[in-house]
Amino acid sequence: MNLLYSEIEEELRASVRDLLHDRSPIEAVLARVSADQGYDPALWRALAVELGVAGLQDPAAGGSLREVAVVLEELGRSLAPTPFLGSAVLATAALGGDERLASGERTGTLVLPFSGGAPSVRETGGRLTGRVTSVADALTADLLVVPVVGGALWVVERGFTVTPRTSLDQTRPLADVVLDDAPGQLVTEDPAVLEHALLTGAGLLASEQLGIAEWCLTTTVEYLRERRQFNRPLGSFQALKHRLADLWLEVVGARAAARAAADALASEAADAPLLVAVAASHCGTVAVRPAEECIQLHGGIGMTWEHPAHLYLKRAKADQLALGTPGHHRARLAELANLPA
Repeated sequence: MNLLYSEIEEELRASVRDLLHDRSPIEAVLARVSADQGYDPALWRALAVELGVAGLQDPAAGGSLREVAVVLEELGRSLAPTPFLGSAVLATAALGGDERLASGERTGTLVLPFSGGAPSVRETGGRLTGRVTSVADALTADLLVVPVVGGALWVVERGFTVTPRTSLDQTRPLADVVLDDAPGQLVTEDPAVLEHALLTGAGLLASEQLGIAEWCLTTTVEYLRERRQFNRPLGSFQALKHRLADLWLEVVGARAAARAAADALASEAADAPLLVAVAASHCGTVAVRPAEECIQLHGGIGMTWEHPAHLYLKRAKADQLALGTPGHHRARLAELANLPA
């Protein structure tokens, strides 16, 4: 197991961070949220086509899930409004790679509730019928990867409607998908493919949660260094130092868990389900704490709509419930480790 970042991964991080800094600063994210504009197509094209991050799961392109995890860290750090998780992670994993999605010219998503759940869509004679609520990245999807009752996967490109939902996380819109006798193309009848896609999504989501936690901690430390009270920097007060030190330890632990899960998934290690359960049960909770502290320690400004801290807390809380709650993954961890739940 290698938890360290390679030189290639650090170069990828720098490229993604620079692009996001130039084209999607947090002020731009706040503006899009306030205007209820959803995803930024120009930003997605820059990431997916110009940088090629949409195809990183494809080994032929020289990428791996470790690189995908690095991109998710930066997207979590910036809250950039893109369909990367739904298209380049979940849908791509379910399809085992897809040229249309890898090129970035088209996007897709896995049609399951973002909070997790069993398939409810039914298939009869190659046509699909059903309603799935709260699907992430469905609003902009050109194709849907639809699990049906029994675990088979189908691709649907027409015959569906998508209705926006009000979601806690305004930077990742959710939508209801209705399939009305929609024609589909069978991908596989093996339920293990869906299980693998969900495992991949849960394991890599931990890296996005790590990016959120790192931004919140870094931003809070910088603020406490500058903000003064009683003619002293706030960060010089012992009580605040202890709070920040505790957060730093939690973030370091989250980094180890997220990197272990990404490395295990990339190498198809036998203990990947165990390491994903560790990361998914730990990182979701860790991401929420720095986001809460970011708001609290920024004082009055942290409570305002104009400061981005509330967006990070909303993303952290939404991610904590996505693809299975921490409690669900702890139960899974206990099962895999043969421990009492």
